[in-house]
Amino acid sequence: MNKYELALVVNAKIEEDARAATVDRAKEYIAKFGGTVTEVEEWGKKRLAYEIQHMKEGYYYFIKFDGDTTVPGNLEQSVRIMDNVIRFLCVRQEA
Repeated sequence: MNKYELALVVNAKIEEDARAATVDRAKEYIAKFGGTVTEVEEWGKKRLAYEIQHMKEGYYYFIKFDGDTTVPGNLEQSVRIMDNVIRFLCVRQEA
């Protein structure tokens, strides 16, 4: 099992319940594809480096998980089509 980290930037204009549901859905995708969530960090609302889809701010979340090498690819396909996710990045962490 490898260690990975998924960075999510979620739309800042939506309600807190919808943001929590978006993060929960990402965690469900990780579990669905055989990964195990180890930690979720919420960094809160931050200003974006540049405007994306007419938004200047977003909520940042970092989800750390363990999984096989197939999990990140499947996860990225699912996260890509999520409505409230502005940007995402999944990286492997070094041991």
